[in-house]
Amino acid sequence: MSKSYAILPCNGLDKCAGCISKEVAVRLTEATDSEIICPVLYRVADTKYNKIAEEKPLLILDGCGTRCASKLASEKSLKVSQKINISDEAKANNINISNSLRFGKNELKLVDIITDKLTKEEEKVEKINSIDYPESFEYESYKKDKFTFRVPKEGFLFNENDCWVYVIGNKARIGVADYVQQSLSDIMFFTPPDIGDKIEQFEEAGLIESSKAVFEVVCPVSGTITAVNENLLDSPELINENPYEKGWIAEIELSDFDGDKELLYDFDKYFEIFKRKVDEFHV
Repeated sequence: MSKSYAILPCNGLDKCAGCISKEVAVRLTEATDSEIICPVLYRVADTKYNKIAEEKPLLILDGCGTRCASKLASEKSLKVSQKINISDEAKANNINISNSLRFGKNELKLVDIITDKLTKEEEKVEKINSIDYPESFEYESYKKDKFTFRVPKEGFLFNENDCWVYVIGNKARIGVADYVQQSLSDIMFFTPPDIGDKIEQFEEAGLIESSKAVFEVVCPVSGTITAVNENLLDSPELINENPYEKGWIAEIELSDFDGDKELLYDFDKYFEIFKRKVDEFHV
C-alpha cells in the first residue's frame, strides 16, 4: 500500500509553483490516506493539524526558494519526514513552468511526476549496517574559545566543503565534518538524497537545516546512492551528537574513486585547513 502523509503545502497560490503544490497535495489525498494541513488555518487554529502531523509522516511541499511551508513547520517545531520543492523538481526534470495560474502540459506533467514519485510503493532500503562500518573512531581535537572540534585520525577523506567519505571496498559512507554541525548549531531538518540517484563528485547529496542556515551536503565521491540514514529523518540531532558515527548521511557505491580521491584531503591536510577556518570564523 502506498504511504500516506500529513501534507503541508505552499500557501503561495498567486504563483504557478504554489498552485502545483496544492494540486499535488489534492492528488495525494485521492490516491492515499493522506491529509492536508491548511497553512492559513494552521496559523490560527493548530490543535487539529498538530494531531494530523503527529499521526502521519509530515511531507512539506514548498513552491519555491521562499520555502514558506518549511518555515511554518519550523515555527511549529514539527518533525519533517520529507521535503519537496516544486521549483527544484521542475529544474531536475527539465520542465519550464509558466507564470500562469492555469496549468498547461508542462505543469500537468510535473504534477504527475511528483505524485507518482510519492505514491509508488517504497523501495526496500538497505539495513543501516549494510557495510562493515566501525562503531567508533579515534579523534584529534582542536579547541577554540568554548568550542571543541574533532576530526577522525584514520580512514576518512574530506573535501574543501567539510564533507567526508569513509571507503570500504567499492562502497562508502558520506557525511559532514564536526565543523559543519558546530557552525549550524541545533540541526532541525534532514533532506536525504534518493536511493538510486547517480551523483557526480561535488554534486548535492542531501540538505541539512538549522535555524541558522541550510547546508548542502557536497558529495566527496561519485557513484550511486544505495542507502540513507533513515534515523536522521526523525532525529536529525544525531548529526550534532556525532556526525562521524550515528550521524552519517548516506551510503554510495563508488564509480571512480581512484579519480575522486585526487581531489580529497587526508587527515593531516584537512586538519590544517579546518583549523584555519575555525580561527578565521572565531576571530
